[in-house]
Amino acid sequence: MESLVFQALDGYQSILDNADPRVQNWFMMQSAVPSFVICLAYFIFVWVSPALMKNRKPMELRRILMVYNLAMVALSSYTFYEFLMSGWLAGYSLGCQPVDYSNSPQALRMARACWLFYISKFIELLDTVFFILRKKFNQVSFLHVFHHGIMPVSWWFGVKLVPGGFGTFHSLLNSFIHLMMYTYYGLSAMGPAFQKYLWWKKYMTKMQITQFILVVIHSSQLLIIDCNYPIVFVYWIGLYAVIFLVMFANFYIQAYRKPKAPYENGATPHQARNGSVTNKKLS
Repeated sequence: MESLVFQALDGYQSILDNADPRVQNWFMMQSAVPSFVICLAYFIFVWVSPALMKNRKPMELRRILMVYNLAMVALSSYTFYEFLMSGWLAGYSLGCQPVDYSNSPQALRMARACWLFYISKFIELLDTVFFILRKKFNQVSFLHVFHHGIMPVSWWFGVKLVPGGFGTFHSLLNSFIHLMMYTYYGLSAMGPAFQKYLWWKKYMTKMQITQFILVVIHSSQLLIIDCNYPIVFVYWIGLYAVIFLVMFANFYIQAYRKPKAPYENGATPHQARNGSVTNKKLS
């Protein structure tokens, strides 16, 4: 056990030694400890939340959810734009795309886009908080908590070591999906009068599935071609995409292909992230 601890510490020190010096003084980037602490606090909060809310009434958060969703649409739109303008519409290749570690304006802009995407993962932890305050515990599933709880830490390592290049393809797609997703949730939170504008929920699920398929295909190519990009991040991104591709494909079959859907009103599994609808299951 003691040996494993020392190996972990040596590995972490190696990461710090090989980190991108450009991000060293950026907020939350000096050490991974704050990210780990916040994520640990998140897991603990989720664990003790049933006891904390046991004798409390569900909170009415409609106005807060409307503002929150609008803010998340703006943030997701901005990160999507920045990923495009700093790389994917500015010379990036869909094949091997190494990280540009220079201090050029474009390279720094991409690094900042990665950092902002990382920060957004902490803001998204509020999705779970809103569930709990509204006592929607059926929506706080293992997959929901796992997904939210590991993303901030994962992206700390991404920003610290590879803030740009090949691995930002999935964050580009994810930013677009999130701006669509939070638009949907914002309309849902506005009440029954806006239900007529939510006819495209089925297509949003298809977009989410398409996102994961594209990420799997994009990541797989580095398994057969040489590229100056850390392969460990390729494995991590690819594995994550496969897990959620399976999950969303299963949801789509259950919700739209079977006569009796286990999700109420055909709602997407991500809708439970901010309580816009009540689902029986959650990703």
